[in-house]
Amino acid sequence: MSPWRVPSRDRRCRRSCWRCDHGGIRWCHSHGPGSGSFRAMKFGVLQFFSWPGRRVPLATVYQRALERIDIMDRSGYDCVWLAEHHFTTYSVCPSVHLMAMHVADRTRNLRIGTGVSLAALYHPLRLAEEVALLDVLSGGRVNWGAGRGFDPGEFRAFGVPAEESQERFREAVDIVVAAWRDARLNWSGPHWQFKDVEVLPKPHQQPHPPVWVAASSPPAIEWAASRGYSIMLDPHCSLGDLGLKRELYRRELARHGHAFAGRDLPMARLIAVAETAVEARRVAEQGAAWTVSAYANKDNAGKAISAGLLSKSDDAATGDAAAVERYVREVMIHGTPAQVADQIRALQDDIGLDYLLCAPVSHTSFMLLTEQVLPKFL
Repeated sequence: MSPWRVPSRDRRCRRSCWRCDHGGIRWCHSHGPGSGSFRAMKFGVLQFFSWPGRRVPLATVYQRALERIDIMDRSGYDCVWLAEHHFTTYSVCPSVHLMAMHVADRTRNLRIGTGVSLAALYHPLRLAEEVALLDVLSGGRVNWGAGRGFDPGEFRAFGVPAEESQERFREAVDIVVAAWRDARLNWSGPHWQFKDVEVLPKPHQQPHPPVWVAASSPPAIEWAASRGYSIMLDPHCSLGDLGLKRELYRRELARHGHAFAGRDLPMARLIAVAETAVEARRVAEQGAAWTVSAYANKDNAGKAISAGLLSKSDDAATGDAAAVERYVREVMIHGTPAQVADQIRALQDDIGLDYLLCAPVSHTSFMLLTEQVLPKFL
């Protein structure tokens, strides 16, 4: 039986406008763009600060990223999401809130997202203060994304027991939201206790900036839904699993009395765009190899397997060709501009995608995406 059904708001439209159980809509001409009832596709960019091979000065990495952000600001992107990582050349941005403040100062239109703040590593009140200050100084343009993190090396260096990281992350997110919402914070939890603390400043956006949490496993999705938090869909799971995770989230929201409609659920994907399909495939393989290698070491092999980057038979020390091939085939979006646009439309139809969080694997990919793909959806 098809999951598509007639939208309840208009029973007259029975031919080509259908609502999917996963929250997506296939629109007819009466309800598409310009009809007044259409919710436009949003595009964001997950901005890494990668330093492969340390081939250029690190300052050049930052300058190139900031120049791309300037282009985003005038091109119709919804938000730039800045990635936080520590102690790795995979992305060298250890102070995501400081970088976000610089981005806020040089942009006017973009929303500024943390993709993500590694909440388990922070004192939650300091985190609440920093993000609130960023929201005030940016004029209310902050999207707060929070994540647990995955790298045991980060947990060790910051003195956070890995086995406590999930509990610490969840408590920190709840504390940050309470610190923004409540005039004075009173909190008693397993890791933090506060009595009658006035956390200032309060955010510009009231009651607080939009909150997303990175969620890949069913328990993480269920926890986020129970709190009413929006989720950022797993960037490494297969395209086939995305609809299932979206449906689980929708179902859990309903179970806890929260609405699904109107939420942005960014789906992050590595994207390779080139003038020819052959070149796009080559660039995609390079991007996949870099991503897999960042996960596939002795510390992160278990996480890489659970994320789908490696199978138990793959060489966890190197991330072999089979893992790269699987990542390109099942996870990435790649092709010519026309092919990439078609793949995005297919995701709109199949899982109701309405927010694509793009991670272009090269500058050429970013420019082709911006100039030849993005305009087809805006």
